[in-house]
Amino acid sequence: MKEIMEKRRPRVVVIGGGTGLPVVLNSLHKQDVDVTAVVTVADDGGSSGIIRNYINVVPPGDIRNVMAALSRLSPLELKVFQYRFEANDNFFSGHAIGNLIIAALTEMEHGVFGAVQELSEMMHVDGHVYPVANEPLVLHAEFTDGTQLAGEAEITAAHKQIKRVWVTPQPDSDDEIAKAMPAVIDAILGADLIVLGPGSLFTSILPNLMVSNVGEAIMHTPAEVVYICNIMTQKGETDHFTDADHVQVLNKHLGANFVDTVLVNTERVPEDYMDWKRWNEVSTQVTSDTDALTRMGVRSIRANLLQLRDAGAFHDGTKVVAELMKLLAHKHIQ
Repeated sequence: MKEIMEKRRPRVVVIGGGTGLPVVLNSLHKQDVDVTAVVTVADDGGSSGIIRNYINVVPPGDIRNVMAALSRLSPLELKVFQYRFEANDNFFSGHAIGNLIIAALTEMEHGVFGAVQELSEMMHVDGHVYPVANEPLVLHAEFTDGTQLAGEAEITAAHKQIKRVWVTPQPDSDDEIAKAMPAVIDAILGADLIVLGPGSLFTSILPNLMVSNVGEAIMHTPAEVVYICNIMTQKGETDHFTDADHVQVLNKHLGANFVDTVLVNTERVPEDYMDWKRWNEVSTQVTSDTDALTRMGVRSIRANLLQLRDAGAFHDGTKVVAELMKLLAHKHIQ
């Protein structure tokens, strides 16, 4: 009798940062897929920024949230890992325990990449979590008015329209250009599906693609590249952007039309629902330009992907992953 070969699990690589990435990962790791999360290391705000400034390690916040999303620890263990000290705890004020653990392991392992792999085993992570680089990166932006700024927090706070972004190693680094670890490149080249976002176009997604060998791998991967378009525009940075405008920025940064498919939310956000003071970084809802997407050779998948909560508009992870699984279902996985 011939031995029946088991079909391997589809390989999905999700690239991004910020709060959008865990939303998708929470739902995706419940599916029968091999998940790899590639996470930006250019954040310099909040607890992550303070830790980075004091001990010069990769900002751990995005990595912490991604690990929690993929972890199989008990709810109590995850609650401890994610716990953030209150403001009246002067010494630890604002710090998340997970950030401190990642920072400590980074020193012990002489780099964040090895640290995250060690911690992934301890946290029973279902999948792979890869920092896009083994050292902190600096995000730079040139605005349409010709001015430039360095630092993710500073760029976001400027609320100005961005022309382009790029990343560099820290000034004291031995490396001249930012490069990803081989495991990151292998994951991209071996993927069945590459998912970009959801997240801030210029400060969560593009910082990963601007790492030289990551951008090159994205251009050469046989995988379908899917961009999850934002629901809302970002004040100053993407005001009045359509879905096609977002894709055009991605393509322009890599110098070619590499995005194959875009997921677009069709559900309207009620005008009286948003708390604009609480979510003061967003502007208006993203509009759709299907004709422009078609001219770029991009397939548009339109669906209700909206979740209304906390007086804000977010992607519903379950709905997004349902669309991703439909894409995988049509692939011949060997």
